[in-house]
Amino acid sequence: MFGLDTWLTHFSDGSTLLVVIAVAVLLGLRHASDPDHLAAVTTLVSNGRGGATRLGLTWGLGHATSLVVLGVPIVLWKAYLPPNVEQSAEVTIGLVIMALALWLLVRWRRGAFAHAHDHTHLRVPPRRTPWQAFGIGLIHGIGGSGGVGVLLLATIHSHAVALLALMLFAAFTAVSMALLSTGFGMTLSRPSVQRSFARIAPALGLLSLAFGVWYTLGALTIAPYWF
Repeated sequence: MFGLDTWLTHFSDGSTLLVVIAVAVLLGLRHASDPDHLAAVTTLVSNGRGGATRLGLTWGLGHATSLVVLGVPIVLWKAYLPPNVEQSAEVTIGLVIMALALWLLVRWRRGAFAHAHDHTHLRVPPRRTPWQAFGIGLIHGIGGSGGVGVLLLATIHSHAVALLALMLFAAFTAVSMALLSTGFGMTLSRPSVQRSFARIAPALGLLSLAFGVWYTLGALTIAPYWF
């Protein structure tokens, strides 16, 4: 995002193992701050059940799985996904963000975020489960696989070290997503936020929906994309 990943990789020439490990860990921890990740996780946690940490971790594990499966061929053979496949994945990510945002708005409209003492709503719509979060993470990980491979291969010449860096990057991506979702979940658990979330939810949903539309248009090269 904004060239930060490239800046981080410049600290390593790919030959110093400890530096490579540190850079891979930092790249993984930073990865959660991408705008598409923020939009997906905030709406996912708002829609979810099973705990914010669990949802974020399973989302991150799904993302990490795609990074490893698609990243290994990149590291070993420089076999990148065809551009049209990666573009399709990016479009799908935008559609997933839009779907999460729309579901948040639907749940808000049905009274899912009414106060705990308000019994006027009789039925809360079903919410996202950890397995669904894992599936969303799998899809999300496909879109960024090419960029990840470029960043790793740009400075790492040894296949063994590159594979280690890829595994660390993937693992700490999952950790960063769990940390992000935990922080968001802790914020949502505050009584003051719970009392006002019914008013916050539509704004969050609309912002995420707008971002999803823009992300999709950017993937289709119809709109500019800066991240």
